[in-house]
Formats: sequence, structure tokens, C-alpha cells
Amino acid sequence: MSALTPPTDMPTPTTDKITQAAMETIYLCKFRVSMDGEWLCLRELDDISLTPDPEPTHEDPNYLMANERMNLMNMAKLSIKGLIESALNLGRTLDSDYAPLQQFFVVMEHCLKHGLKAKKTFLGQNKSFWGPLELVEKLVPEAAEITASVKDLPGLKTPVGRGRAWLRLALMQKKLSEYMKALINKKELLSEFYEPNALMMEEEGAIIAGLLVGLNVIDANFCMKGEDLDSQVGVIDFSMYLKDGNSSKGSEGDGQITAILDQKNYVEELNRHLNATVNNLQAKVDALEKSNTKLTEELAVANNRIITLQEDMERVKEESSYILESNRKGPKPDRTSEGQALNEARKHLKEETQLRLDVEKELEIQISMRQEMELAMKMLEKDVCEKQDALVSLRQQLDDLRALKHELAFKLQSSDLGVKQKSELNSRLEEKTNQMAATIKQLEQSEKDLVKQAKTLNSAANKLIPKHH
Repeated sequence: MSALTPPTDMPTPTTDKITQAAMETIYLCKFRVSMDGEWLCLRELDDISLTPDPEPTHEDPNYLMANERMNLMNMAKLSIKGLIESALNLGRTLDSDYAPLQQFFVVMEHCLKHGLKAKKTFLGQNKSFWGPLELVEKLVPEAAEITASVKDLPGLKTPVGRGRAWLRLALMQKKLSEYMKALINKKELLSEFYEPNALMMEEEGAIIAGLLVGLNVIDANFCMKGEDLDSQVGVIDFSMYLKDGNSSKGSEGDGQITAILDQKNYVEELNRHLNATVNNLQAKVDALEKSNTKLTEELAVANNRIITLQEDMERVKEESSYILESNRKGPKPDRTSEGQALNEARKHLKEETQLRLDVEKELEIQISMRQEMELAMKMLEKDVCEKQDALVSLRQQLDDLRALKHELAFKLQSSDLGVKQKSELNSRLEEKTNQMAATIKQLEQSEKDLVKQAKTLNSAANKLIPKHH
């Protein structure tokens, strides 16, 4: 098994890039996925020697798309083969909790999403494979029942969820291969949804559609009402295909690599959730800032009104003091109108003062909430930094494992050379042994001949001895 680590000269990805990689590029476009018997083999593109002239560059979009198509096709082969074998060994109807079946749907989802054109909406770009699947009912009338059932499900709110439900219903109907073949044969319809070099537009899609015929031998049963298909994260679990229990060579290294990959996927998924939480908190902070700005403006208006009322109050006090002085010196006029005006001014001032207190109290509450949100954001940023450090550590461990793999490969090559030399020495020894065995046989035959001659001479001598007497 070749290297599983990314090149060491690549910069540490930011949180946004990690989130995008976890959500879109699951099938490792920088690696080549191949099959070694019944197991998965990942090989880095930088380690592959390409003989054609001119040599394509790894940054060429067409080259990367072709590599992604081949990777997805090989993953589909492994997934379908493993699902059929495990289902036949299990000998019962499969449900949604069966891990190989879940991985099959994840692989099919990425096959349908490969090269999908992004449709721009007022909410941004949207990539969904539900659009192509809706075309099947126009090509195969039997699929209309599935499409209608998917549209009637109450729990599905997104096109991705409806597409996942459609795949499960088609598998239960044992018509998934037929529907995919009918869809792939209509390239003119698919061109509206897919790029020209997408998997569904090339021969890899036809191969996968042919492989799906084998799934007609298994029985599956799903309950769509209680399953949340909208928010599921489609991540391919490579650990199901990287292990080889029949071979003892490199089992310890493979276990370490699988464990580190699982840790890396967990940290990336955790970072994705943390980023979503940070975005939600940032939106709340923005809303609080807008509310704070509005309250500040209202407070400023209230302060201006209070200042104006205070000036009016001072003026009223001066007028009332002047009236009192005039009343003391002269006859007492009617003060009913002045008293009413003074009472109204006091009442208005009291209302404005209460309004100012309420606004200040609300402002203090908003400021405290903003401080709490900022503290929570700092804690989340600290957690994100710790997870990024953990990612760096995991990448270092992957680099160490890569070096260990090269060292083990060198030792294996040396041991193979030693075994070859020993086998040649054994062959020479066997030849010498055969020669010695032949020589021994010849000596034994010669010894038998000599014994026979000696017996003949003895008998002849015995016959001659009495005659001499």
C-alpha cells in the first residue's frame, strides 16, 4: 500500500478549506484509488510515473477530473462487491443501520454529484443531484411511483434529502441499475445538469450502472419517515477497505494509518461543526450590534429630548419665580393656566426620564449579552486553534508513517533480494545433492558388481582347490 499522506510542502489548510474538503472532495482528487485484490490501494499522484508524451500535469483540470472518475469507479466497485458478499453471508433483509449499505449510498451520492453544474439562486450556488433523478420518470414510467412517493414524504425539506430517499426506494424496488442505465443513455438530457467530463457523461458511469445489476440479489427495507436524510454528512469511510485480515505484512502500520485517518476525519468534522457554530454566533453578534446601534440612536434622541425638557423646566421655574415675586408685590392674578402648564411639563419630564431609564437598562442588557457572545467566540476560536494544532500533529504523524512505509518497503526489497539469493543457493545445493545421489547410486551399483565378481571368484576358487590336492 502506498503513501496516504498529502505532500509535506502543502500549507496547513484553513478552517474554511477543511470544511469545504469535508463536504465536497471526499474521494481524494490528489490520490489515485486502485484495487489490490479485494482491498483499496491509495497512491499519491506525485509517486506515479507517467510515460505518455507529452506528460499531463497534475494541475490540469481534465487530468484531475479523469483521476476523480477513476477513483469513484474503483470505490463503487469495492462498495458494491463488499455489499453483495456481506449481504449474502448475512442472509437477511438489510436495513438503514447496516454499515456497508450506508457506505454504498455515500459512494453513489458522490458519483451523482461529480461534475454537477452549480445553479445560482438568491441564496447562493446550489449543487443537487435531485434534478437528474427527476428525469428518470420521463424515461421509465415505473419510476413515477418512486418520484411521487419522495415528493409526498413530509420530513424531506432539501433536494439532497429527496435524492437520497429516491436512491433508497429504487434499491428496494430492485430497479436502480435499470434507472441509471436509462439516465446515462440520454446524454443530451444530462448535459443540462453535468459538465462534459463528469462521471455520468463518461464511460465510468456506464460501468457503474452495469455493476449495479448485482444488487438485485439482495433485499433491503428502509423506513423513511423517521430518518433524517437532509442533514446527513456523506463521508466515505476508507477504513472499511484499507484493512486486509488475511495478510500479516504491514498489518501494524495499516492499523496506525487507519486510526490516524479516523482521527483526522473526526477533527475535520468537529471543525466543521465549530465553524457552523461560529457563523451562527457571528450572525447573532451582528444582530446585537445592529440592535445596539439602534438603541444608541434612540438613547441619543431621548437625551436630546431630556435636555430640551430640562431647559423648558428651567425656563418654567424662572417664569414661576418671576410670577411669585410679582404676586408678592402686586395683586394676586389668576394662576390656574400657569399651574396647569407646570404640571404638564413635570408629567412630561417624568415620562421622558422613565423612558431614558428603560433605554439605559435595555442597553446594559445588550452590552452584557454582547460581552458574553464575544467570550464564547474567543473560547470557540481557542478550540479551533487547538483542533488545527491537532491537525498539524496528525499530519506530522502521517509524514512519520510515510517515512516508516518507505523504510519498510526498502527492508522488504532487501529481504526479497536475500530470499532470491538463498533460493538460488538452495537450487545449486539441490543440484549438487542430486549429483551426489547419482554418484552414490553408481558406487552402490559398482559395489554390487564387485561383490558379485568376488562371489564368482570365490566359487571358482573353491572349485579349483580340491583338484590341486
